[in-house]
Amino acid sequence: MVLVQDAGIENVTSSHPGGHAKYIALVWCQVIVLVAAIAAASAQIRPIPIRPVPFGGGPEAGAVILNQVYEPNPDGSYVYSYETSNGIRADQRGFLKNPGTPGEAQVMQGSYSYTGPDGVVYTINYIADENGYRAEGAHIPSAPRYNPRFPGPF
Repeated sequence: MVLVQDAGIENVTSSHPGGHAKYIALVWCQVIVLVAAIAAASAQIRPIPIRPVPFGGGPEAGAVILNQVYEPNPDGSYVYSYETSNGIRADQRGFLKNPGTPGEAQVMQGSYSYTGPDGVVYTINYIADENGYRAEGAHIPSAPRYNPRFPGPF
């Protein structure tokens, strides 16, 4: 059986059992790939509109630094603090704990405070060391304490 004699392809389907079905499947695969390529080429990319983010235009824009201290030490420890005219305050100290030992760890601890939109001054005290970052503040929720008289679902 000659399927496409003009192209020089003879006995394409008669040499193997089920050859005609394989040839049809191959043609359909080529058609699908061609349609997918045309669809991909004609797809239009619509840019996402980007709105500029305002920076420095709020009520805090006029804040100035009232006090600033930074004291680096030769051993790598340091102390810094600052205070701004809008009520933001921060202080931190850092040092190397157990230097030269396998338990050596960088430690940073300090606090910062700011006035929220509700007029309340929020203060956060924190420490960051080999055990991770831990923050505490009156407004930060804490996990409930374990009470053996009232075991949890576990």
